[in-house]
Amino acid sequence: MSFDPRRLIFLIGPPRGGTTLLSRMLHAHPQIYAGPEPHLITPLVHLGYFGRVQKAPYDPVQTARAHRALVASLPGGEQDYLDAMRAMPDTLYGRLLQNSGRTFLVDKTPAYALVLPTLLRLYPRARYLVLTRHPFAVWCSYARTFFDDDWAFAHAHNPVIERYVPAIANLLRAPPPSTDIHALTYEALLADPSSELRRICDWLGLDHPPTMQRYGESSPPPAGLGDPSTVRREVEPIPTHATAWAETLRDRPARRAMLERMVRHLDEEDLRAWGTPRDQLWAPLKTQPSRPPRPSIDRHLIERKALLMLRRRLRGSRAARALDRARFAIDVLLRDNGGP
Repeated sequence: MSFDPRRLIFLIGPPRGGTTLLSRMLHAHPQIYAGPEPHLITPLVHLGYFGRVQKAPYDPVQTARAHRALVASLPGGEQDYLDAMRAMPDTLYGRLLQNSGRTFLVDKTPAYALVLPTLLRLYPRARYLVLTRHPFAVWCSYARTFFDDDWAFAHAHNPVIERYVPAIANLLRAPPPSTDIHALTYEALLADPSSELRRICDWLGLDHPPTMQRYGESSPPPAGLGDPSTVRREVEPIPTHATAWAETLRDRPARRAMLERMVRHLDEEDLRAWGTPRDQLWAPLKTQPSRPPRPSIDRHLIERKALLMLRRRLRGSRAARALDRARFAIDVLLRDNGGP
């Protein structure tokens, strides 16, 4: 049985943009399956033809040249290559959906936002649910969650705002013809979840059960990759989370200056499409911000803090250089032996 791409919903948003919450609410609908992040598409995009992985355990230059020669020899050219790429996720998506017994399947993988041009060509008939959040809220949550609030370290690792705002805004500003897109903001979802969820259900042609808003009372999806967050411990969305990020900037001029640098070169129309025009970026600071939720002590928090401590101690040290040399040697050995 072939997989119908109209049953596939790509939930597009940045890391720490609220996609885990929305995915959990969608899964609370009896006709929507929203499991763990599968990360299926990004490796396929970087096989060599559309994009390359410079540090992959194969020679990306040779692979890129080989794939281009292969595609040039195919009777249908690039379309044949896209068909082949689509075959694997189609099989996996189809069997996931069949096993769930539901009507729609959600793939919530934030990294897809950075390969949207290829994703849209690969799945032009899928549905695209786009969730944006105030860029500063995204950044504050990202740095706090994954880098123990070390902003410089976090930005060196991944300039989230500068990468994701233009990528997603481009989809919102100039969607391909006939692409089925529904967009909303995290702030609107928290302010009036019932109305926003009803609009999503209307878009999908489904009824709107109250179980979606009180998602914590429904059976959760299987555990897997995703943001380590409080979503699994809560019953329903908490409106004060929308502005909690502003408290982290109180009396921190250096942090405000860093945020100003992050958005300085962003296009005004991109920010407007994202939902936060430049003249409104600082508006939440003018109101009394909510306090950010205290991270609870759990396995994720302990692991992150331990990893960050080790990274900081290793940075620039002899041990780091030794580990780098060892990694290179191991990589060479594994390549020579065909990998693990």
